[in-house]
Amino acid sequence: MALMGVTHHFPVHAEQRSVQQSSLSKWRSFCSQSKHVLYVTLIVGLTLLLSTIFLNEQLSMNSIMDRFAASFKTDGSSVKANHLCDLPRNSTNNPTSNSTGDETRVPCAKQIGEDLPRGMIVATTDLQMRSLYEEDERQVQKAMTKYLLAMAVGIKQKKVVDDIVQKFPLNKFTIMLFHYDGVVDQWQDLAWSNQSLHIVALHQTKWWYAKRFMHPDIVDQYDYIFLWDEDLGVENFHAERYLEIMKAEGLEISQPALDPNSAEVHHRITLRHPRLTAHKSIVTNSCPTGRKAVPCTGYVEVMAPVFSKAAWKCVWHMIQNDLVHGWGIDFKIGYCAQGLRSEKVGVIDAEYILHKGIPSLGGPHVNKTTPAENDPHSEEVMSEEVYDPRKEVRKKSSLELITFQRRWVKAARDDPNWEDPYKAYAEAEMYRGKGRG
Repeated sequence: MALMGVTHHFPVHAEQRSVQQSSLSKWRSFCSQSKHVLYVTLIVGLTLLLSTIFLNEQLSMNSIMDRFAASFKTDGSSVKANHLCDLPRNSTNNPTSNSTGDETRVPCAKQIGEDLPRGMIVATTDLQMRSLYEEDERQVQKAMTKYLLAMAVGIKQKKVVDDIVQKFPLNKFTIMLFHYDGVVDQWQDLAWSNQSLHIVALHQTKWWYAKRFMHPDIVDQYDYIFLWDEDLGVENFHAERYLEIMKAEGLEISQPALDPNSAEVHHRITLRHPRLTAHKSIVTNSCPTGRKAVPCTGYVEVMAPVFSKAAWKCVWHMIQNDLVHGWGIDFKIGYCAQGLRSEKVGVIDAEYILHKGIPSLGGPHVNKTTPAENDPHSEEVMSEEVYDPRKEVRKKSSLELITFQRRWVKAARDDPNWEDPYKAYAEAEMYRGKGRG
């Protein structure tokens, strides 16, 4: 039986070997034909190529998604690294800046947050004073004010400034004073002084201060920002009621109307209308009905403007580093209105102020001695004439206005992606006349 079993399996193995030899013979015959070899080579090569392309696309897509996610690590705001690349260290980003080949170039910066875990990134800050000791953060957040009053001040206007601040409740307003005369200690006897912020830089304007100390990320906690001059009478002004009207009227940029008894009124649109709560346009001989050009509509002066948070973010970027008097901003301020300037920019009549027109910045009038004319002893005999430094201030302001206008025109012309919504009025609005202080 065992022999029979062995004899029974021999044919099976022989048959398998026969099949294998036959298959091998067919394969050799197939491969012996060059065209078949070419087909196989092409199929294998294409398979490898497609696999490589697919793998690279996967890696590239992952890289793109990582960069896209990193660009939104700061409260949803996209950050463009190329804006931080290859700028000269001494650049002011102004079209008139002189550029030389010797400038040190800044290498491309990484995107914000690339070196930090997302949870540690704080994109904005606040002006809330903090205790040196343990405090309840919930109470700190609750105490944070929502509105900011910022002014450039000198000690000679202490009484006027005090009257203004009294109109702004400290539980709702942060007070920030820019001391252009360097005097700070003499303000400490006022009850609100120690709760206020004091910044000192000699002989600088409020626009110089604002550009450097009121970046939108610094004043992010404030819904509304008052950027005022110091020579204003506020007997008929109340800050909280003013903001109620501003909100009700849907204004993003505004100013209190000027009392007709004000020392200076540069444009009639800023004058108070006793029967109105607020107005956004004016009709006069030079501003006929339907005229949409500034200053017939969409206009406030730089004397006492009030901005919403969104509007201020735009205006801050328009302030030029080297044009410290702010002349020209008033005619372009409507571009930051977050909508139609004829609807979002206005003058509030129900709460109005008096412009006192007190000359301050630039120093007091002084006597300047000069040699007497036609006098042989001119070294000993002198005559005196009054020298007014304000004339120099006004001269520089006028020059800055021209520079601002030229930069605007050039920027509008050179930016292919920007379309002027008020192009029809641009020429009429080019301000070339009187200056404003």
